[in-house]
Amino acid sequence: MMSRVLVFFFAVLAFASSLVFAAPVAEIAARQIGDIQCNVDRLSIVGDLAGLQKTLKTLSTQTANDATASAGVQSVTSSISGAQSAIGTIAKALLTGQTAPADARDQVKSNLLAAQSTLAGITSTDSAVTANLQKATTQLQNAETAGEGVVANC
Repeated sequence: MMSRVLVFFFAVLAFASSLVFAAPVAEIAARQIGDIQCNVDRLSIVGDLAGLQKTLKTLSTQTANDATASAGVQSVTSSISGAQSAIGTIAKALLTGQTAPADARDQVKSNLLAAQSTLAGITSTDSAVTANLQKATTQLQNAETAGEGVVANC
């Protein structure tokens, strides 16, 4: 009878110990998953960048006859693709329960800054191109704001 009590006692003790040691893992997982605002910011940056890519595709067609503007649009497109790739790396890590790599976050930031700098330097006398450049600038600013929200809230 005493051996059953001891076995039960140690089983309960082992279970309780596992809960204590598992607590930080649950906390990390909860932080990685994020709260509502964190996830809204994550979805916003992904959506803003997808919309920006569509605008850049239109700009690419519109600036096909202007070598300088076309090169600028291609550079911005490349930077946005780099940011999206880094976001994909972060998402993959989060979905597999791993910590999001800090260098991927840095890649998102540097690509967005490069896109912003290049986009600001593109000019055109065509009003349709100018309107789409303004639209792209707004979309990029919205993505940057959402990215800052991810850093602050996640």
